[in-house]
Amino acid sequence: MPRPSADRPPPYDAAEAMQALGLADAKLRRLMERAGPFLLRISGTQSPFEALAESIVFQQLHGKAARAIHTRMVEGFAEGCGVGVHPAPEHLLECPTAQLRSAGLSANKTLALRDLAAKTIDGTVPTLAKIRRMEDEAIIEHLTQVRGVGRWTVEMFLMFRLGRPDVLPVSDYGVRKGFALTFGVLKPEDKVGPADLPKAEVMENRAKKWHPWCSVASWYLWRACDLVKPGAAMVLPGGAVAVKRKKETAA
Repeated sequence: MPRPSADRPPPYDAAEAMQALGLADAKLRRLMERAGPFLLRISGTQSPFEALAESIVFQQLHGKAARAIHTRMVEGFAEGCGVGVHPAPEHLLECPTAQLRSAGLSANKTLALRDLAAKTIDGTVPTLAKIRRMEDEAIIEHLTQVRGVGRWTVEMFLMFRLGRPDVLPVSDYGVRKGFALTFGVLKPEDKVGPADLPKAEVMENRAKKWHPWCSVASWYLWRACDLVKPGAAMVLPGGAVAVKRKKETAA
C-alpha cells in the first residue's frame, strides 16, 4: 500500500514482538537477525476513504505510474477542495466521469472509486474512529463490500494504516516467496514457479507460533525476498507497492 510522508512507528511494541517471535520460531529468528531492525511505518493522516481510494488507484500498476495518476486525480479537484487536498466522497460521486478518466483511471477503477465514495457516505466504510474499535475480520467483512477492494487490500490497510499487529496476508506473492525461502526448499537462485509457493494452510499452520505478531513476521518475509537481491540487504519491502499481489477487481 502507498504511504504518505507523515509516517510513524506502529502502536505496538516491536521489541516485544521480535523477542516473542524469536523464541517461538528459530528459523524466523535467523531471518530477523539477517534482516536487521524492524522498520515498518504506518501512515498517520489518511481517512479510511482516502487510504482505500489510493489503494484502488495503485492496483496492478507500477508505483511511479500509480502515484502520477493519483496526483492528477487529486489535482483535478484543487479548485473546489484546495491544492493537494484529497477530494471528499461527495466530490468523487458528483464529478464527471471524463474528469476521472482524464487523470488516467481505467473505467473499472472509476466505478470502484464511485462505489467506495457511495459506501463511505452510507456507512458501509466506517469512520476512522469506529474502525479503530473493530476487530480485523469485521473490518475485512465491511470493506470488501466495496467494488475493487479485496481481502489483500484490506490486509494492507490493517497493517500500514491501522498498525494492526497480527495480520498474515497469505495471498501476497512476496510473503509467500519469503516463506518459501525461509521455511521451504526454495533457493535464492531458483526460478520461482507456482509449485514453489506455499499454500495458505501451510503458512497458517506455521503462523500458529507467531500469534499475535503475524504482521511483524510478514514484514520479515518481505525482507527475505529483498535479501536475495544483489546489493539490497537494507532495502525495505515498500509495503504493498513493491510486491506482487493477488489481482483484485478494479484493475
